[in-house]
Amino acid sequence: MPQNLFSKRLIISFSLVILALAPVAQATTYSAATAKRWLALTLSGNLLLLTGPVPVGAVIRAELHLDGTVTGREAGNVGGQHADETTTGTFTGNGDCNGAAMVSSYEDGQLVRTSMLALIFNDNSKQVRMVQKSLLLPDGTSLPVTVLIEGRKK
Repeated sequence: MPQNLFSKRLIISFSLVILALAPVAQATTYSAATAKRWLALTLSGNLLLLTGPVPVGAVIRAELHLDGTVTGREAGNVGGQHADETTTGTFTGNGDCNGAAMVSSYEDGQLVRTSMLALIFNDNSKQVRMVQKSLLLPDGTSLPVTVLIEGRKK
């Protein structure tokens, strides 16, 4: 029995040493300075129309500017129809890495939609994850969507 007790104490002691040597996790906070740069993004999801869901997908290159504006280019596909678009908008971020963005998308200079997004920065603002909260067409029509966007700094 004493051998078994010695083994348990040795394992517990070894585990405590390993835990003490493990690196301490750093809390990450958002700042405009850490978020600024080009992002490579992937968008996927569905438009939820009365006729049924319509798949959407895109690759996006966006730049977040220190003044809280965002610009970019998007190559997207909605239900099998491809479009190349430019995007402009604004974004905000909080110290807890949460934020919001409003982005307008244009095809051949014509507004095609405005999107409201909720976002979270992580990995010291090197990565962003977003969910589209709303999609508004130029005529004021709101379309329900389930769209997720993920991206990393270049």
